[in-house]
Amino acid sequence: MVRATFRFYEELNDFLPAERRHREFDCVCARAATTKHMIETLGVPHTEVELLLVNGESVGFERLLADGDRVAVYPKFERLDIRSLLKVREQPLRALRFIADAHLGGLARLLRMAGFDTLYDNAFDDPEIAEIAAREGRIVLTRDRELLKRRLIDHGCYVRAHKPALQVRELFQRLDLAGSACPFSLCLHCNLPLRPIDQEEAREHLPSRIGYSYSRFMYCDKCRRLFWEGTHWRSMRAVLAPLLEPGIEQR
Repeated sequence: MVRATFRFYEELNDFLPAERRHREFDCVCARAATTKHMIETLGVPHTEVELLLVNGESVGFERLLADGDRVAVYPKFERLDIRSLLKVREQPLRALRFIADAHLGGLARLLRMAGFDTLYDNAFDDPEIAEIAAREGRIVLTRDRELLKRRLIDHGCYVRAHKPALQVRELFQRLDLAGSACPFSLCLHCNLPLRPIDQEEAREHLPSRIGYSYSRFMYCDKCRRLFWEGTHWRSMRAVLAPLLEPGIEQR
């Protein structure tokens, strides 16, 4: 029999039953159990873990547990560079390309609004999401912890909030996104880069009251939608403003 002591830190405690949160606890493990197997058996998706210490030493998910091991499990570090310590994956979770599951369409739209490449299709099933994430190096966004336990998924975030406005705020805080935001640079529908077009070209596709009221227009070559700085744009800008660092350019 192998018995190890576990301690989970910060938001990882949200995945544990109340009696195991914010404290050390002993757990009986299978004789050939790896750290990854036990962490997920205890309810924490491996994608939520960035640093794993066994007896004070940084290890990877493949580390076999031995009797008496003390395991400390840490979530993502937003403001500390821990690359020299990292063993659970080759790079920290900082690749800012996302794929959102079928229940996070509102969040996907807000992330695109902020300029983050975010794939979303409510027809994607879990295996397809995992395959796309692995192939394209995307961070999976979901409220389904079982999806995050899939072997193919290396980078992922469990979204705790229920409403899109709170979800995007949560991700900005957890992943320190403000400095990487590029608002209104992607199509909200296609997720492709927008390009500026001149007034004359834009006016060919708009009612005169719109075409002559605004001077700046952006165009999506895929869905052929036009965007301009009208009332809707100002409303979206108001949603993003609290998320961005003071002084960041809102393009």
